[in-house]
Amino acid sequence: MVAHPSAVLIQAAATDGNNPIFNTVVFGLFVAITLFVVYRVSSGATSRADYYAAGSAFTGRQNGIALSGDYLSAASFLGIAGAIAVNGYDGFLYSIGFLVAWLIALMLVAELTRNTGRFTMGDVLSFRMKQRPVRAAAATSTLVISLFYMLAQMAGAGGLISLLLNIHSAFGQALIIAVVGLVMVVYVLVGGMKGTTWVQIIKASLLILSVALMTVFLIGKFGFNISNLLSQAAYNNPMGAKLLQPGGSYGATDLTKLDFVSLSFALVLGTAALPHVLMRFYTVPTAGEARRSVVWATSCVLIFYLCTLVIGYGSAALVGSKEIKSAPGGENSAAPLLALHIGGPVLLGVISAVAFATILAVVAGLTMTASTSFAHDVYANIFKRGKADPYEEVRVARLTAVVIGLLSIIGGILANGQNIAFLVALAFAVAASANLSTLLYSLFWKRFNTTGTLWGIYGGLIACLVLVAFSPVVSGSPDSIIKGVDFHWFPLKNPGLVSIPFSFLCGFVGTLVGRGKADRYKQAEMEVRSLTGIGAPQGRLRH
Repeated sequence: MVAHPSAVLIQAAATDGNNPIFNTVVFGLFVAITLFVVYRVSSGATSRADYYAAGSAFTGRQNGIALSGDYLSAASFLGIAGAIAVNGYDGFLYSIGFLVAWLIALMLVAELTRNTGRFTMGDVLSFRMKQRPVRAAAATSTLVISLFYMLAQMAGAGGLISLLLNIHSAFGQALIIAVVGLVMVVYVLVGGMKGTTWVQIIKASLLILSVALMTVFLIGKFGFNISNLLSQAAYNNPMGAKLLQPGGSYGATDLTKLDFVSLSFALVLGTAALPHVLMRFYTVPTAGEARRSVVWATSCVLIFYLCTLVIGYGSAALVGSKEIKSAPGGENSAAPLLALHIGGPVLLGVISAVAFATILAVVAGLTMTASTSFAHDVYANIFKRGKADPYEEVRVARLTAVVIGLLSIIGGILANGQNIAFLVALAFAVAASANLSTLLYSLFWKRFNTTGTLWGIYGGLIACLVLVAFSPVVSGSPDSIIKGVDFHWFPLKNPGLVSIPFSFLCGFVGTLVGRGKADRYKQAEMEVRSLTGIGAPQGRLRH
């Protein structure tokens, strides 16, 4: 059997350029430096406010860059670039959805959430409701969403390493995923929110700088003429000129068009309901800084996605879809393979280290969010009825982080090989289905009550999970998670078109049939606080 050119190229890079050693050294340096930073900024910070919300001491600019770091995951860098390289215009639709979503977060969620909460999404949802059942529901949805999101990041880690070191064995990739998971747990245990925020700032800066440099190098190869790049991409792809037109991936049938609408629902509405994005609004001292955070995050995300458009089409032009699909890691290999083509083993090592940093930082942020939600919402407010010792609560959060790290390692091993942009889109669908309706109802509907909150969260969450379980994602198609069986009955790959409206309907009906009336005084207090910030916890800016 003749080895594929990509495998030969990577093997040659590994042999001639000492690629594996270089990659390991660069990644090791990043881990060592960021761990030192995490230790320095977090030493002595043991209070709940420090561990959960970094003392609300970050500026809007700092938090905005960290927000973009949380948001620009392995899906954005590896998955979207691969989707554009293989599917062209339709792959870029992910970027459009991810970017437009920030307008929803800016207009409807950021300021109001900052004013009405303290540490978690459960603080907002339970403000005028019965504390224990609502916090339990909020914690459940946070844990499920975080684990879904982690699957994508861990799958990206496995695919990236398999590409770099040409590791085809399942055991080798599983070992790499385990190492990434363990390092991530160390970040969270040592640094808390303050440490993970600085990791996100460093990582986001490196990532945006890296993609910008790759874009400049790439355009330079085509004489700084975008038309030449696009023409070569179309020539080097089986789709031909259709690579530059809508419909290459989602336009084949009415069903695929409907699947695109469902995907768009999830992408645009999911961001404002992601727990790790919502939690970032508590790391700034005022609602004004929360708004600035979103503006900075949107700017960073815009620059990044414009660069990934060029990188995606550049991968199609210089690498080719056939080589990308055949390489270890599949579609997720497009950006690293392009780095190898335009800059050799050194650029491949740098880009791969940045991609690893991306995975590591995002998973650390997710773990921080999930462990905080369990410790603050479940342990402190359900088990201890709001009377938990603050230091004991932080200790529970750290223990939870270890458990979540182990679960994410197991899930990442199972999901290895899937397109990670697609996996993240599923996490967005779960977030929008479980959280968005209850957040908006809580903030804007005076009559909304506890029954409506519980119906909205659990109804949307269960509907979304059931539809995913019986969709082509899990069984019945060539790229399903479970091969060789077919028990799917839901035709769409993304359930957002059904599960998100269903969640709003559940919240509405639950409110109408619920016995308990809304607390008018609590509702009035929440309205005043959300619009003015009066009574909201304040922090001190650290410039």
